[in-house]
Amino acid sequence: MISQSNSIKNLGLIILLLFFQVAVVFAQSDPTAQKRVSGTYVIQNINLIASPGSTPLQTSIVIKDGLIVEVGSAAKVPLEAQIIKGDSLYAYPAFIDAFSTVGVTRPADPERPANFIPSQPSDEIAGITPWRQVLDYYDASNNSINDWRKLGFAIAHVGPEGGMIPGKTAIVTYGGPNSTNIITRNTALIAKLRNSGGGRSLYPGTTLGVMAKFRDVYKNTELSAKHDQVFASTSGINRPERNKTYEAMYPVINKQIPVLFEVNNDLDARRALMLQKELGFKLGLVGLQESDNLIDEIKRTGSMAILSLKLPDNAASKAKKDELTEEGKERLTRVEDAYQRALGQAASFEKEGVPFAFASVGIRPNDFMKNLELMIKAGLSEKAALAALTTNPASMLGISRFAGTVEKGKLANLILSTGPLFTENTQIKHVIADGFIFNYEIKTTKKESNGNGGTGSADLSGSWEYISETPAGSGSGMMEIKKEGSSYVGTITYDSPTGGGKDTAEMKNITFSNNELKFSFGVSAAGMSLDVNVSGLVDGSNYSGSLSIADFGSFPLTATKKPNQLN
Repeated sequence: MISQSNSIKNLGLIILLLFFQVAVVFAQSDPTAQKRVSGTYVIQNINLIASPGSTPLQTSIVIKDGLIVEVGSAAKVPLEAQIIKGDSLYAYPAFIDAFSTVGVTRPADPERPANFIPSQPSDEIAGITPWRQVLDYYDASNNSINDWRKLGFAIAHVGPEGGMIPGKTAIVTYGGPNSTNIITRNTALIAKLRNSGGGRSLYPGTTLGVMAKFRDVYKNTELSAKHDQVFASTSGINRPERNKTYEAMYPVINKQIPVLFEVNNDLDARRALMLQKELGFKLGLVGLQESDNLIDEIKRTGSMAILSLKLPDNAASKAKKDELTEEGKERLTRVEDAYQRALGQAASFEKEGVPFAFASVGIRPNDFMKNLELMIKAGLSEKAALAALTTNPASMLGISRFAGTVEKGKLANLILSTGPLFTENTQIKHVIADGFIFNYEIKTTKKESNGNGGTGSADLSGSWEYISETPAGSGSGMMEIKKEGSSYVGTITYDSPTGGGKDTAEMKNITFSNNELKFSFGVSAAGMSLDVNVSGLVDGSNYSGSLSIADFGSFPLTATKKPNQLN
């Protein structure tokens, strides 16, 4: 039986093939070949920020076979070294994703036997599979990894997809194609407060049922471990029956690895904290949102706090409040309050001195830096933001001895940017992951006259003809954009997934600042829809950017404004 998740992904792939006329399996968004010439590099005269909060220091960095072997202005240049000119560039420790499912596929649902009883499912059918390892379902060549590496990520803590206990995680690098890219296996156990998707008819079918089942599994694991110990040391004891579920849970009850609960709200987080208090396992909370009221409890239990970078839709900023009823205004106020709480959550953790890390799970690459910058504007310091992406996840994952900072003896994982990170117009020029250097095109941001003697972004209004290029072909269409007040609205046409002609979609969430245009639109076919995200830079009548779809990667897109419509 093919799982519902796999069916959706397969259907999404069909839509993608029809829409863009590409073979996704051949798509590669990373522009560089990664064959090492010597394995030795020297980055000269770079402005180094070695750790969060440190003062920029102009220095040189020597890298050999994936390790940083020397840092200093007087560093010797090996004869075989390739030189990277760091003048005017900034170096930072590359980012560590505290939890990710990028490149991970969900296992197919198991066959149900003919005499299947929903109230007594096997562990596998119930979504209890702690013996599974994520690396069995991880594809290091997945194109989406390129999108995250381009944003500065060099290490990821990847977890399995599945039911209430999907399996164990691993830590991987986003390095070269000829390396295993595996750092550690069986780093943590993932758990969720929901079942495998079989509905209420399948036990456990409710949140409380899942909690009860988790207790049952944990307690039975303790009994199984004690039985094993007694049998090994005492004669006259019955041989214990082997149970792969309980044996896979031994590292958890022995506190060798933590349980990472994926939580969607503060109620789920409270329930996970309740289980931890009762059973005593090491706990991590993944995907925390609007959980500032749980900071004291998280601090008391010493639980790992892994915050979501996902933000709710800021509907209040788009609504015309004067046209709403009183009830509508109250509802809108609650939405705005939730949005502001989500924006300020990381700043609240920082204020209370509770270490936290960020996770990519649940967000698209295009939203990462945008949401992070919004959190910084809401009070999160740049130092804490960098720590949440470097030193904090390194500490939580137990890899601080070789990752999280730029120091002699650590893995060569660095970001080389055109300016200080988190500042306007800064771009990433190189990402070094596991000693492999990935180069990215730097686009100039051209300031144009705004008609008032100053500088600013040009008016987008008009018709733009675009082409989306792929290794297997191209797609084309029109973007019709007009200005309404201080914002833009528009539509985009594209090749119809059903074949023949064009379809039209609304351009949503249009933002245009410092000549950077971003928007999204939906593509529908066969009863489902895909979100397409577009971002790039406007240079006069030309637009150069990329479009991306979750799980399928990104593809170049260029557009030209039609003549006689320049503003």
